[in-house]
Amino acid sequence: MGEILADNKCRCGWCLAFEEYVRYHDEEWGFPVWEERKQFEFLVLESAQAGLSWATILKKRGGYKKAFADFDYNLVAEFSELHIQELIKDQNIVRNELKIRSAVNNARRFIEVQQEFGSFCTYIWGFVDGVPIQNQWKSLSEVPARTPVSDKLAKDMKQRGFKFLGSTILYAHMQATGIVNDHLISCWRYEEVKNWSKEKAGQI
Repeated sequence: MGEILADNKCRCGWCLAFEEYVRYHDEEWGFPVWEERKQFEFLVLESAQAGLSWATILKKRGGYKKAFADFDYNLVAEFSELHIQELIKDQNIVRNELKIRSAVNNARRFIEVQQEFGSFCTYIWGFVDGVPIQNQWKSLSEVPARTPVSDKLAKDMKQRGFKFLGSTILYAHMQATGIVNDHLISCWRYEEVKNWSKEKAGQI
């Protein structure tokens, strides 16, 4: 079951640590993303999260937005070695050199996917035939860390040269960008996301 705050709305229990976390859950998480820059943003943030909590990354989101050119993948793809060295010293992001370099690399791979498929959204949504997966979880313990779809996506992206994006990270990406609806069925956002997803799916 979800948990209820003072506003009497039932929510997925993972988001209740602080106000910004609740707002992220209510306004973004699970909402289908069909915008290129937002897809890239979540790839950067989810990759940065590896081995850390999402709360940690959420608190540094503003720092990432500034450090990675408002997530303009065309600009990130052109980051020089000097720029990368500056980012490694940036206290407003996770100062992990491998993660920072992977973000620059992934921007370049992102553009290659766009060139092949017309858009990154077309590519990644193709793994679910353009229609969000609608799960019906009753408790957080039921929610998987990875699935056959995320395994397939991770394998394909690895072959394309993407880095720091394994199956578990990409399943988190799928959850965040609404490729899969993993709000608990008791959560007030579940039906809203589900209904919007149906409308969008009908337009594809």
